[in-house]
Amino acid sequence: MAIELRSDTFTQPTPGMLQAMMAAAVGDDVFGEDPTVNELETMLAQQFGMEAGLFCPSGTMTNQIGIKMHTQPGDDVICDQLSHVYQYEGGGIAVNSACSVTLLQGNRGRITAPQVAAAIQPDDVHKPHSSLVVLENTSNRGGGACYHFADIEAIKEVCVANGLKLHLDGARLWNALVANNETPAQYGRVFDSISVCLSKGMGTPVGSVLLGKAADIKKARRIRKVLGGGMRQAGYLAAAGIYAVNHHLPLLAKDHAHAAAVAQVLQGKSWAKEVLPVETNILIFNTTDAMPAATLVQQLLEQDVRCLAINSQSIRFVFHLGVSDADTDKLCNILQQMPA
Repeated sequence: MAIELRSDTFTQPTPGMLQAMMAAAVGDDVFGEDPTVNELETMLAQQFGMEAGLFCPSGTMTNQIGIKMHTQPGDDVICDQLSHVYQYEGGGIAVNSACSVTLLQGNRGRITAPQVAAAIQPDDVHKPHSSLVVLENTSNRGGGACYHFADIEAIKEVCVANGLKLHLDGARLWNALVANNETPAQYGRVFDSISVCLSKGMGTPVGSVLLGKAADIKKARRIRKVLGGGMRQAGYLAAAGIYAVNHHLPLLAKDHAHAAAVAQVLQGKSWAKEVLPVETNILIFNTTDAMPAATLVQQLLEQDVRCLAINSQSIRFVFHLGVSDADTDKLCNILQQMPA
């Protein structure tokens, strides 16, 4: 079997998850009558200390709904230049919300309160209206980097002082919670809305949940309908999410350990010019001119290791439920045997 490191979206449902899915009670979620979807939304809202949740097919949809429900056409959204909402959501901020974006150059995808304060547009009819800040935790392009929670709180203070909303792209928030021994309730107290993904390291086949105030989620449900995101007997999918939260959360620490072990091997290779610090399950490293990323990707593919070149000199490994201890040991051996 190939070692799949391109993304943590390649996970397969575990036997226990499949059993939970097959046993799920279902109804029509568009009518609000799927009991398992309702259970998932309520469970996560309670864990995060928020009023309501909305189950959606993808994290891109929950992010885009969150942005649209907090903005008006012509507003401005502040985020890091590496943010998923800007880089990888098909220009959705422009298409769905008709907003402009102010991009900040953060540290591995993490921005600061002073940067946010400086980016807020003045009250001037010539300028767009700054209405929303979007953070991503962990940062995908930042190599799984986590925010220090105190920095998030400082950004929140700037938002409150200036009347801005604060949304979290929490595609890999579960990883940050495990890595930093944080609680969901901490995040629920700070953010106006949170997108949490279940189909990455948590191992479900599909799905994310948008969390927020009841009035916002009511608005979000209408936006989901407009975007075509209404699902019918979605309880089979929601059951996977419930199972993942109840059973897979502690397993994320093993993914983090696997990433750290492989990073240690890479640090001994001259063609690995820079290995970004490993905090969670993502490992990004830069290669030298003598070893273009595409060349290394092909060499690893020939040994049944699948990984991703994110540019001409950078490679990403993402560890997840489907990468075992044995797989990690095999990968370390493959890398150790490659010329230094």
